[in-house]
Amino acid sequence: MTTSSLPPHLIEIENQLNALARTRMIYTLIFIAAIVILTVTGVTMAEARNAGSFSRGIDNFFDYPVDLFVEAFETGWAWWGLLLKHLPELMNTINLALFSTFLGFVFAVVLSLVASKNLIQNGFWVAVARRSLDIMRSFPELVIAMIFLYLMGKSELPALIAIWIHTVGALGKLFSEVVENCDSKPMEGLESAGANWWQKVRFGVFPQVMPLFLAYGMLRLEINVRASTILGFVGAGGIGAQLSTVIQWRYGDEILAIMALLVITITALDYLSSYVRNRLATGVV
Repeated sequence: MTTSSLPPHLIEIENQLNALARTRMIYTLIFIAAIVILTVTGVTMAEARNAGSFSRGIDNFFDYPVDLFVEAFETGWAWWGLLLKHLPELMNTINLALFSTFLGFVFAVVLSLVASKNLIQNGFWVAVARRSLDIMRSFPELVIAMIFLYLMGKSELPALIAIWIHTVGALGKLFSEVVENCDSKPMEGLESAGANWWQKVRFGVFPQVMPLFLAYGMLRLEINVRASTILGFVGAGGIGAQLSTVIQWRYGDEILAIMALLVITITALDYLSSYVRNRLATGVV
């Protein structure tokens, strides 16, 4: 059927759709052009105000990673010993992430129960719990760690507290949404049988939400391993502090060894969390 054979009202609708498509295309092109102009202007201004040159930096962009591999190759078989050398610091970082994730998981479960409207009828306490979770996850771990580093000095404790606080805020938000979306029929059945609040939560809520809680906890553990590494750059210890030191001294072979350890660790955690989530999804633990 040709356009001319369509009813007048359908022709009008088609014309309006075509007009909207052209308008959207024009706005898209304007938006892309604005981004290009802003990017070029920003790079030009930054290059004019810096001692270095952006174009020269781009030309040398791949020199640094090439130097790392060259130094590692020149080290020979001794490079594999560097993996064992930095393994204790990696274990400290993993232990830090594990402990802070465990603490954050426990506190997140408690606060998520209070922040769930289907479990707490008092709106005041629900609001207090939700705003507390909002505050905890509003600030990145790095900002929180810098505050505690100033108060406590350089150690792993500020990193633990920072990751713990942010984990409570992030997991608590996810947990409360899971609890609010769970099936209410088991709780109603327990209530009709005379169960108290804790018994309804223990036997009516936890069996439904715990697989998702554990899956979110495993995902958060991966994030916290990376966060604890980053916090090491600001003096919170662990393998991040070692990486910061060898970067400053330009030990290319050791830099590559630490990066390899981090990649292996994150990959192993990813496979482990995927395995646990699949087991929980199939009901086999």
